[in-house]
Amino acid sequence: QVQLVESGGGLVQAGGSLRLSCAASGRSFRNYAMGWFRQAPGKEREFVAALSWSGGTTYYADSVKGRFTISRDNAVKRVNLQMTSLKPEDTAVYYCAAQDGPHLWDPHKYDYWGQGTQVTVSS
Repeated sequence: QVQLVESGGGLVQAGGSLRLSCAASGRSFRNYAMGWFRQAPGKEREFVAALSWSGGTTYYADSVKGRFTISRDNAVKRVNLQMTSLKPEDTAVYYCAAQDGPHLWDPHKYDYWGQGTQVTVSS
């Protein structure tokens, strides 16, 4: 079992930065690949970024590539999403999630989810 709690969301102007953090509990955290997803009102949940259990391999949606950076620290059971050059279209609820499989782009393959944190980017 893995429990996930996101933090760091808020209101920021376009062009600004935010750092989201996901704190995990559970002894098997280091065995899980981790992902960040987001969901805007009226839209489906979409993939943002993910990384392997070791952190050695990362994946990004084209829409955030070059602006967002995902990282993890297994020693403190935390996954971060550094977001820069934010745009109004980045506004959404952001969720972190964990899975023990290879399908990191697919939200249906994730086993555990946090409650989400709101990110609002004003123009």
